[in-house]
Amino acid sequence: MGKVSEVMSTDICSAQCSDNIASVAQLMASKDMGFLPIVDGQKLVGAVTDRDIVVRGVAKGCNPEDAIQSIMSDGVKSVSQDDDFASAVKMMGDAQLRRLPVVDADSNLVGVVALADAAREKDPAVAGAALGEVTQPGGSHAN
Repeated sequence: MGKVSEVMSTDICSAQCSDNIASVAQLMASKDMGFLPIVDGQKLVGAVTDRDIVVRGVAKGCNPEDAIQSIMSDGVKSVSQDDDFASAVKMMGDAQLRRLPVVDADSNLVGVVALADAAREKDPAVAGAALGEVTQPGGSHAN
């Protein structure tokens, strides 16, 4: 199937861990994005979803001026740009992820790979199997 680097999107948007919740939410709204990698400099340190902003931020009374770092998911799964794409798709299915940040050897964010990339660029059957796993009930917001 090839390497992650052959399929990943390099036209990515990210936020700094010190950016505030309101500015990140506005960025995500303006770009119509539900997922945003969070970096410290160029190093991937986490990710935030629109659901994180609601569940971890708004619902818990966070101040919109608080740093996004206070509600982001840290220890976010990522893949190397040199990893096998089929392995990345399997990881996405196993972890119920639709998108996966891509890093270089120094943990710098260099791209994002999505299940849609698998369907569009490579093998729709593989993407379909992973999507079946992703859409199973569960995940970090299940409770």
